[in-house]
Amino acid sequence: QVQLQESGPGLVKPSQTLSLVCTVSGGSITTVYYTWSWIRQPPGKGLEWMGVITYDGRTYYNPSLKSRTSISRDTSKNQFSLQLSSVDPEDTAVYYCARGTVVLTGPLRTYRYPEVWGQGTLVTVSS
Repeated sequence: QVQLQESGPGLVKPSQTLSLVCTVSGGSITTVYYTWSWIRQPPGKGLEWMGVITYDGRTYYNPSLKSRTSISRDTSKNQFSLQLSSVDPEDTAVYYCARGTVVLTGPLRTYRYPEVWGQGTLVTVSS
């Protein structure tokens, strides 16, 4: 039922900021207990989780990217966004947004692997 769609420029110049938006339909980004992630896959490499924003607006980032990454949301538009600053050609990748869940068991929180993915969008960093 829920669908995710990435959008944004396909070409970014080095040192600039990469900005993408994920539009969610068929479900609310504020519905408990959903999580909303950005994941990327450089050419010839594996998936790399970048970060997540939860149903209640909490953000968490991959430590290797934290200094350059910001995830935000616009609940009125049912969208969440990714900004990756100071990009270089190594940031060239297919970027995915995805929905997962967090399971609350008392004080414990278990973040599940994303269940629903967007189709991905290729972003090339080049001058």
